[in-house]
Formats: sequence, C-alpha cells, structure tokens
Amino acid sequence: MASSGDTLIHTGSVLQQPWDFVALSDAGRVRANNEDAVAFDAPLGLALLADGMGGYNGGEVASGMAIALLQANIGRWLAHAGSQANSRGVRRAMQAGVDEANLAILEAGVANEQLQGMGTTLVLAVFGPQRVVVGHIGDSRCYRLRGQNLEQLTRDHSLLQEQLDAGVITLEQAARSPIRNLVTRAVGIERQVLLEMHEYECRPGDLYLLCSDGLSEMVRDEDLFTVLLQDIELSQKATLLVSLANDNGGKDNISVVLAQAAGVSVPGVVEEQV
Repeated sequence: MASSGDTLIHTGSVLQQPWDFVALSDAGRVRANNEDAVAFDAPLGLALLADGMGGYNGGEVASGMAIALLQANIGRWLAHAGSQANSRGVRRAMQAGVDEANLAILEAGVANEQLQGMGTTLVLAVFGPQRVVVGHIGDSRCYRLRGQNLEQLTRDHSLLQEQLDAGVITLEQAARSPIRNLVTRAVGIERQVLLEMHEYECRPGDLYLLCSDGLSEMVRDEDLFTVLLQDIELSQKATLLVSLANDNGGKDNISVVLAQAAGVSVPGVVEEQV
C-alpha cells in the first residue's frame, strides 16, 4: 500500500509457481495523496490492486482495507489449499474475500461520518501453473500481452462502458466524456457486490498488467503495448508505464502490478466465463 505522495515498488519471484511479480504505485502529478493500494504474494501467486474513492481520506482507507483483508483471507485459503486448489475453489475464495471486505468497508463508512460513502474499485488475480483467474469490480483493469497481441481482459463497470456497449457514443467521444470516472459497481458502497471473474489458460511468456485508471486514462493502449513488449526487466517496465502516465499529465494516482509467466511450457485449460 502506498502512503501519501510516495512511490512504492516491490519485486519478487514466485517460489512454487512460475510467475514473476512487480508492483508500483505513484501519487501522480496532481493529487496530494495516493488513494490506490497494491500488493502481491509471490509464493501464492496472488496479485491485488484497488483504487479508492470518497471524501476526506475515505478513498485511501477503503482501498487499504480492501487490499489488507483480501490478501489475508484469500492468501489464507490459497496457503491451506496448496496444490489441491481448483478453479471452482479459487473463485469461491475470491468472492468470499470480496464479500467480507465489502461489508467491512461499508460498516466502517457508516460508523465514521468522515468516511461515509467511501468505496473502491478492485482488480485481482490468482496465478497458477496452468491457469489464471482474474476478477474485477469497477474500472480498474487487467490486460494480457501474449506474443504480439495486447488484450484488455476486463470490461469496465462504468456508465461510459454502458454507453459504448449501447452504441450511444463513439470511442472518440468517450475519450472526452465528462462521465469517464463514474463506475456502476464498487466495493463498500452497497451490502452486496458481485466480483466478475474469468479464467484463462497459462502460456509461457504471458505478461499480465493490472492497473488503476490513472494509467489507462493517461496512456494509450498502443503505448502500453510498446512498453510491455520491450526486452527489459519487469521493474523497468513498471517504472516506464508510471513515467508515461505522469508525462501525459498524471491527473490521478497511478498503480500497476505486472505478472509474467516463466518460459516453461505447461498444460492449458479451457477459457471459462463465470
């Protein structure tokens, strides 16, 4: 979790699973504090990113609570399940962790007048030797670079995305829309929230990017692709991505988590939507 105005970078290598991780969070050029929070547990293959919202320090509290609770609860389940963890169990553990974090944030907002209305977006993933389960709420995103193809795996839970899906506006109009930051789903706002989850097969060299909208709003997909494709260390890629967002204005907090599969061939599983 990043403190106000600080840049935070962590690196680690998976001990039991073939994935390398890097996380980086920066306050950006405009905001005085950082309401994003990031974390990963390399041995367990767990990565988390949250983008808080709310007045006073509410956003920072909400994202911090979400990451701490999810890391503890999902991490505990993964550590206990070990090699016996299956896709269905992972998805259940992810939703159960979100349910607990959602209720805790909602109740904290009710109990403290200064934190009322706080909430957070969320994107998280569990990386295994054969599959990746990705979950998200709101407009924090997950991308995957596979070979020469960069794909956005998550679809924003936002009013803007709904307008795009309905054909009401074009992509060009969306870039200038005043409702870009209005999400339709967030953690800690209502008593129940559904984590949208998808499962993907693993392939050698796959590179996953989890990010807050402070990156995706400031950096075009073409530029994301250019950076992620470079033959440099993961930590350098994370630093370049954050620098690009800041060079383009840095209007929001900027957070990224990168996870890359080792170049070892493993059996795949069929993609599945739940």
